[in-house]
Amino acid sequence: MGKQSNLGPIDPQLRGIPAHGVVQEFKRALREVKRDASRIVIWQQIIGQYRPTFLGQCENAIKWSNAFVEQQLADGMLEGIPDRKRRARKITRALSDYPKNKTHDRHFDADDCEKMGLTIKRLEADPTLQDLALTVHHCYMNLMMNSNAYKIIENQNGVALVKNTPAFIPQSPTPPQRAEQPALP
Repeated sequence: MGKQSNLGPIDPQLRGIPAHGVVQEFKRALREVKRDASRIVIWQQIIGQYRPTFLGQCENAIKWSNAFVEQQLADGMLEGIPDRKRRARKITRALSDYPKNKTHDRHFDADDCEKMGLTIKRLEADPTLQDLALTVHHCYMNLMMNSNAYKIIENQNGVALVKNTPAFIPQSPTPPQRAEQPALP
C-alpha cells in the first residue's frame, strides 16, 4: 500500500442498498416496536417497501462476503501462519463492523490495516514497484478524466469491463420556423 492507498470495508450492496444497513434497520424496527407498539405504523411503511425475501438476501450477502474474505485471507495472505484462521476471523470482523465503520466510503490506511492484522508491504519501500503502480494509476486516471468511463475492472489477461456514462451531446438551438402565410386572394 502507498501513502495514499486505502482499503474499504466489507459492505455488500444489493442494488445500491447496503445489506448491513437493511439488517440493522430491521433490528431497530423490532426494538422500537417492542418498546412502543404505536411505532408499528411508521415501521410498516418503511419495511413494507422491501420486496419479499430482501432481508434474507441481505443476511446471505453479509454471510457470503464475510466467509469469502475470511477464506481468502486464511488461504492467501495468512497462509503458513499458525493462528491464521483466528487472525482471518478477527480481520474480517474489523472490516465488516458496520456500526463502527458506518459507511461504504470508510477508508482504512496502511496503519489501520496493520492494526487489524493485515500484512502490508509499503509501496514506497520498493521504488521500482512504486513507479510501476503509479504509472498504471496515472494511465487509468488519464483515461477516466478524458472519457465517459467511470468504472474499469481489468484482469491479468487484459479482459476488461468498462462502465461509461451516457454521452451528452449538446444540441444547438434551432431557430424558430416561420409559419407559411396563406396567399391573399
